[in-house]
Amino acid sequence: MYVNDALLVGIGGFLGANSRYLLSKIINKYWKKSYPIATFLINILGSFLLGLVVMHPVASKILQADLKYGIGIGFMGAFTTFSTFEFEVLQLVENKKIFIASLYIVLSFLIGFILAWFASQNI
Repeated sequence: MYVNDALLVGIGGFLGANSRYLLSKIINKYWKKSYPIATFLINILGSFLLGLVVMHPVASKILQADLKYGIGIGFMGAFTTFSTFEFEVLQLVENKKIFIASLYIVLSFLIGFILAWFASQNI
């Protein structure tokens, strides 16, 4: 049982990490400003998708528990990225862009939480 869960998490992680990488490359190709929009958009999208796919009551009844591991822990865990977020905040602070760093932190957590909650509701 645990081996199957671990395999699904690994497959999900592979797909999530590659999706994040490719999507960030596409976004950054068109966004040339100092605000790290790619990680921001990916993280809030991931929050919404996590709430929708893993926590939403309809999805909870449809998806088997082991698929939730693959999607929730594997894909979403690798798709969203706290380490990149922290690195980008540190870069903004080092470049003395304190307002942008603060905005990035607040908006990431606030919008991410709101979207995860919204997606998890039985609407």
